[in-house]
Amino acid sequence: MGDDKAYTRKRRIAGYGCGILAGISYGMNPLFGKELIADGVSITSMLFFRYLIAFAATGLLLLWQWKRSDKRGETPKKQNPFVLSGKQALWMILLGALFSTSSLTLFEAYKYIPAGLATTIVYLYPVFTALIMVFMKIYPGWRTWIAIIATLAGVLLMMNPFSKDTAFSWIGLLLSAASALSYAFYLVFVNRVKTLRSLSALAITFYALGTGMVLFAVNHLLTEGTDFLAGICTWRAVLDLIGLGLIPTMVALLTLSAATKQIGPTKTAVLGVFEPITAISIGVLVFAEPFSWNIALGVAIAIAAVLFMVLSNKK
Repeated sequence: MGDDKAYTRKRRIAGYGCGILAGISYGMNPLFGKELIADGVSITSMLFFRYLIAFAATGLLLLWQWKRSDKRGETPKKQNPFVLSGKQALWMILLGALFSTSSLTLFEAYKYIPAGLATTIVYLYPVFTALIMVFMKIYPGWRTWIAIIATLAGVLLMMNPFSKDTAFSWIGLLLSAASALSYAFYLVFVNRVKTLRSLSALAITFYALGTGMVLFAVNHLLTEGTDFLAGICTWRAVLDLIGLGLIPTMVALLTLSAATKQIGPTKTAVLGVFEPITAISIGVLVFAEPFSWNIALGVAIAIAAVLFMVLSNKK
């Protein structure tokens, strides 16, 4: 009994750690993406290479992991990660479509509303995640609801989206909400679909990236043509693409999948508050963006809310 409790606690600690790392790594998007957009790289081209690099790196890691288990004689006990059943393949296509849709709609929203407002709206995904879980008759505890409300308040303060200078567009708002909803469904399905439970977080990440890569390639061909390399003219741009593919994509997806399996989608969604915190920190420290009292207060509220949830021993 004591060993079971210790194991459960270790799983919970690992899950929280993965959730925090997922938020931090995904929040590093501006560090690599901002310069690429400034260089004239199209959104669909940037997202295609981002997913391609992450897909290749994840595939190599998955192959190494499988061969290593094969040498230890563990393979017969586990599913070959490169062989999926028909149901698993259909679910992985859906997961890849959801995650890539979340990425695409967010970047498209930037064309209509300020990035701060779009980011704030996308952070509705913890609420969407909790509501989806309630619809499935799985009810988050009151501590989780408090954490959701408090983190949303903190993000609103950080972004200050409703100032008189903020532009308004229903298209931008709907695109941001679609990004949040797609992300919420991704979290729920990774955690709740029984067909996917035999797959590791790494395998789920691999197939989600592969689906997204194909979708962005088709999107670019239909909207931009065959020139995928426009704006990618320097080694710095290449390094930015590699960084974008590895950290905010592969690492973020891998730790996201691991966290949802360990602590569930709702708490993982709340830990996503580290995404805007990281993005704001990069903006201030790297791009010399202003840092105001509302940002400091919002960060403090969000961190306090996450600590309140994490330190609670009740489910």
